[in-house]
Amino acid sequence: MSAKKKDYLKETVEHIDITAFNVVDLIEAMGKTAFQARNLARAARIYDMMLRDPDCTIILCLAGSLVSAGLKKVIHTLVASRMVDAIVATGAIIVDQDFFEALGFRHYLGTPQVDDNQLRELHIDRIYDTYIDEDELRICDETIARLADSLPAQPYSSREFIREMGRYLERETDARDSIVLEACRRDVPVFVPAFSDSSAGFGLVDHQWRNPEKQVSIDSARDFLELVRLKIKARETGLLMIGGGVPKNFAQDIVVAAEVLGYDVPMHKYAVQLTVADERDGALSGSTLKEASSWGKVDTGFEQMVYGEATITFPLVAGYAYHKLGWETRAERRLAQQLEKSAVQA
Repeated sequence: MSAKKKDYLKETVEHIDITAFNVVDLIEAMGKTAFQARNLARAARIYDMMLRDPDCTIILCLAGSLVSAGLKKVIHTLVASRMVDAIVATGAIIVDQDFFEALGFRHYLGTPQVDDNQLRELHIDRIYDTYIDEDELRICDETIARLADSLPAQPYSSREFIREMGRYLERETDARDSIVLEACRRDVPVFVPAFSDSSAGFGLVDHQWRNPEKQVSIDSARDFLELVRLKIKARETGLLMIGGGVPKNFAQDIVVAAEVLGYDVPMHKYAVQLTVADERDGALSGSTLKEASSWGKVDTGFEQMVYGEATITFPLVAGYAYHKLGWETRAERRLAQQLEKSAVQA
């Protein structure tokens, strides 16, 4: 008997709740060991330092399949608890995964030991050992297209378009733990520099194909300018980077861009990167934070690389900082409001 879609899409991915597990003692014990355990403990302490520094604006960089792997609630908690002030991410995390789940869909437990041709026939997409329903993903694409249809035809920064995605979720869904929605409510700007490299791309292609004369488009240079404005105003900044790629480089480059514009801004004071990439092939994701210092992007006083897979390292670092409670007295910056005011003044 041939398999059916329901035979594969059975057990859903459940998101880790860092508020339910106090890992402080574990991380502090790891700090007295060696290798990546000690590096992870130092990274956790540096993140806690960022939270306790009243002058530090924190930028969270996200790459990889984090939401599909069960880390949505970790990120949501950081946004809801004033533990990040801005986000730079891949389109897959924000659109294909978070917005997708906010529409009522889910990711499912799977296995890499499967007939991928059969999955293709059943319209099931595989992300290593998780599954996603391709037909539901198409609904996500179509929702993005309809949202673009509803907006005035003009260029938008990805942040502006993602804000509209959050407003859509507020109006049309009962989503509660969406990163996009929580960021919209708390005026945490979310930037996706490669916005079309995701379900958003399919939706915007559909929108532009049907509207050749008056189109919504995404202006990536405007993204860059908006984040540079935030750096100029904040001056002191810290980076918490999960993975590497475009989000990592985009956030690091704002220091250099501000200098190009004639502003003498300090390098990122704090920087933590959790990655499985190494530096031997010269690729961006594995380039060290010390290397970034040579470009004038990251100070080397409080920086730490942690070599480990994010589904393990990220909940530990985030959980340590959450339960250390440095965020409780931290001011809410609502940086999206600053950018809206700048746009009006311009």
